[in-house]
Amino acid sequence: MMPCYQLSKSQMRRFGLAFMLPAALLGAIAIPTHNVQTATAQTPASNRPLTIRSDVQEYDAKTQVITARGNVQMLYPSRQLQATSAQAQYFSKERRIDFSGNVYILQQGGNSMRAEKVSYLIDEGRFVALPQANRQVESIYMVQETDEGGQAGTPAPTTPALKRSN
Repeated sequence: MMPCYQLSKSQMRRFGLAFMLPAALLGAIAIPTHNVQTATAQTPASNRPLTIRSDVQEYDAKTQVITARGNVQMLYPSRQLQATSAQAQYFSKERRIDFSGNVYILQQGGNSMRAEKVSYLIDEGRFVALPQANRQVESIYMVQETDEGGQAGTPAPTTPALKRSN
């Protein structure tokens, strides 16, 4: 092998590229820049992305289930949904997402839901929520109070006072 100072410029470039490219690729693979894992699933019907971020993620190729654990964040722009939870599982065959552990779901427009466990049935656009023991599910729905002409609707009638029965 010739000493480095006797190599031509093209040989030096090839040597540098041959040395630097594997080192750069190894660095990019072996040294993660942060601890958050991101998975983006393409939903088959419309090919719209569903993004899940979490501390740890696993994918089972046989069952086609993605399991995300720790600080889970889901973003599903085509359905105008955001969700956070301790764990989430995306069942791609069943087109269902199961969230568990302090679940919070926010829909564009301000509708929201809090529960211990929530299943989102993608094709039906339906949520099924279960509370913690001795607790309740909380949902907040934004109700538009306008009539057909776009004007504010008439106020709700007053609620009669409750009569106590002894």
